[in-house]
Amino acid sequence: MSRESVGDALSVRLHAAEAAIDLALVETAQLAAMLPTARARAYLSAVAGQKAFDGAAASIGALASARSHLVDTHRTLAALARRLGLGTLAVGPLDKPDDHPPVGDDPPGGRVVPRAAPVVNETLPFTP
Repeated sequence: MSRESVGDALSVRLHAAEAAIDLALVETAQLAAMLPTARARAYLSAVAGQKAFDGAAASIGALASARSHLVDTHRTLAALARRLGLGTLAVGPLDKPDDHPPVGDDPPGGRVVPRAAPVVNETLPFTP
């Protein structure tokens, strides 16, 4: 098995894990948002559902932390791929908020020097 095929397989799994955590965050946030309405419609006191509120809020915090760890994993794997000379697989917007555009660089003096970026745009299968 070549390094490229290992990298491709890791990329697919990484993006699937990122999508799964994002979906879990969405679903958990929607559950948390629904709790106050559900409590009111059931004519329950605020005390009655507090443990459910606490659990949903804690779940959102845990998922946000997991997402942060996965983003760190993504950055680490991307750096390793660059060191190994593996091509970059781009999914989604290329310009990330903290990154320089992939076709330029900011050398001293502020002049942007265009360069070719090793970027391949491919669509990965999305499986929630």
